[in-house]
Amino acid sequence: MGNEVKCTVRVGKDVSEGTVLLETSEILFRGGFRLKIPFASIKSVKAVDGELRFETADGLAVFELGPRAEKWCEKILHPKSRIEKIGVKPGAKISVFGNFAADFFEEVKPLAGSLTRDKVRAECDLVFLAADSLKGLSAVAKIRKSMKGATGLWIVYPKGQESITENDVIAAGRKTGLKDVKVVGFSRTHTALKFVVPLDRR
Repeated sequence: MGNEVKCTVRVGKDVSEGTVLLETSEILFRGGFRLKIPFASIKSVKAVDGELRFETADGLAVFELGPRAEKWCEKILHPKSRIEKIGVKPGAKISVFGNFAADFFEEVKPLAGSLTRDKVRAECDLVFLAADSLKGLSAVAKIRKSMKGATGLWIVYPKGQESITENDVIAAGRKTGLKDVKVVGFSRTHTALKFVVPLDRR
């Protein structure tokens, strides 16, 4: 959300309008032609007069983003860590459901005030649910019953799978009365969607 916009892109003599998406480790364009630029392949990137200009091994790619150009350039040059993106703050009370990779726990444990598995503890700040299939989303209803106040629920699911899509995840959250408020790239293989209890229901 907020990192997908319509714009004009120039690559060599090719010019096309389409949709550009800023991901965690790459930028994608879909229009009259398709373009995928991994950040690891970029020689340089800069924002000039509303244009985001990438210098790659294949030449220059220019994205006409207007006021967003400088902001996107900053995100690419100085990306936030996963912990910053998902909002884990020192002392946070965290609950985890499902299977997460070891590196996630290595990042979270030093900051967490407490970390529980398969149970939403009192005054919990953030809940993380790993859902690799529709079956995994069945836990949302149970978690929702224990969410109070500003508790946030992050549902983490695999990218590009037909067995579970963004629409499936959004539907599961909304069905229980939650509101989807943010999406981030959780890893190279997974996306995370954040849900909260609407203000008028807290």
